Amino acid sequence: MKNKYLLLIAAGALFAACKSKSDNGAIAITMTPNAGLGVADNKPVQAMVHYPASFSPDSVVYYMDSVRIGSKEDSSVMSIRVDTMRMGLRTIMAKVWKDGEVHLGMTTFFKVPAQMPERLTYNVVNKFPHDTSADTHGLSYDNGFLYESVGDTAHAEIRKVDLKTGKVLIRQVLSGSHAARGNTIVGDKVIVFVDKDRVGYEFDKNTLKPMGQFTRSVGITAGGATNDGKKIYFDDGRNRIWTIDKNTYKPAGFIDVYDNESPVSLINELEYVDGKIYANVYGFDTIVIIDLNGGVNQAINMMNIWPFKERPKKFNNEDNVINGIAYDAQGKRLFVTGRHWSWLFEIKVAKHLPEGIAAPEPAPQQ
Repeated sequence: MKNKYLLLIAAGALFAACKSKSDNGAIAITMTPNAGLGVADNKPVQAMVHYPASFSPDSVVYYMDSVRIGSKEDSSVMSIRVDTMRMGLRTIMAKVWKDGEVHLGMTTFFKVPAQMPERLTYNVVNKFPHDTSADTHGLSYDNGFLYESVGDTAHAEIRKVDLKTGKVLIRQVLSGSHAARGNTIVGDKVIVFVDKDRVGYEFDKNTLKPMGQFTRSVGITAGGATNDGKKIYFDDGRNRIWTIDKNTYKPAGFIDVYDNESPVSLINELEYVDGKIYANVYGFDTIVIIDLNGGVNQAINMMNIWPFKERPKKFNNEDNVINGIAYDAQGKRLFVTGRHWSWLFEIKVAKHLPEGIAAPEPAPQQ
C-alpha cells in the first residue's frame, strides 16, 4: 500500500536544485523544514530561510503552493497552519528581496494525519443473495434497488437488481470494448465509468436506457465512483481521488489519500457516507474511511466477512475480492459484496475485535 519513495526522491531533487547557487551569482538560499518531511495535520509547519551571515535581506515573502501567505523582515520563523489543507505534497517557496533583486528558496513537505487509523471491524446485520455471475466492480443503492456495474472488456454491463432477492431486473450492455468500473446515481441518471478511453456513460435510473456519454479529462483510468450531491468522486487505482462536476463533468480538483505514514494506494470502489468516503483497498480485506482532506483516520478489518470455509472449493480468493460498497442514506444501511460472491452483506461498523480473536489478557498486578 505504500509508495512514498518516488515522491521523496522528487522532493529531494527539487530541494537540491533550490539549494545551489544560481548562474547569475544570486545568493544561495536554503530552507527548513527539510524537503520530504512528513508533517502531522495538528501541528503548524515552522518554515525558515537560511542565507550567509553577511547577507541582510529587505524582506522575505512566503508562498504555499504558489499562494502568498505572509512575509518577514529577516530569517525568523514563519509558522504555517496546515490543519485545513489537503493531505499530500505541499510546496513552500520564499522570495528573499534585497536591493530590488529576488533570491529564491524552496522546500516541500507531506501533510499526513497525526494518528494512525483507528482499527474497526463489523457486525453482519443481514445478508442477501448475490448473483455469482456478477464480476462486481461498482455498486450503488437507491430506493430498494442495487445498481451494479459488472464485467470485463468481453462483456460489461450495468444491472438493476432487487436488493432482497438478488434478482437482476434489468441489464444494459455497455458499448465498446470496455471493462465496467464504478457507478453512481445522480438524480435520475446512473453514471457508469469504464476502464479506458476516458469516457463515461449515462443511463436512465428506472429503465437503464442509454442517455448519452461524456469525456473525463482527468485520471489515468477509472475505478470506483460516488457523489456527494454536488461533485462526483472517482479514483484511478492509486492514492488519488478525482472530483468532477456532477452536471458538466468538468474537473473540480482531487484528494490525495494518506495515512499517518505514507500514501494509501490501490484505492478502488468508493461510497460517500455521511461526509466521508469509504473505499476498499484492492486485494486487501480492508475498507478505509477517508475524510475530505484525504486523511485515513479509520480502517475496517473485513476479514472473513464471507467465511472462507463456506466458499466453493475452487473459488479464487485472490482474485474475487471485496469490490462493492453501497449505502442507503435514508435507512443508514451499509452493504458490501465482492466479485462473484454468493452474498451481499448488510453490516454495522463496530469497535470490538473480530469474531474468533480473543482480547489480550490484562497484565498481572505487581
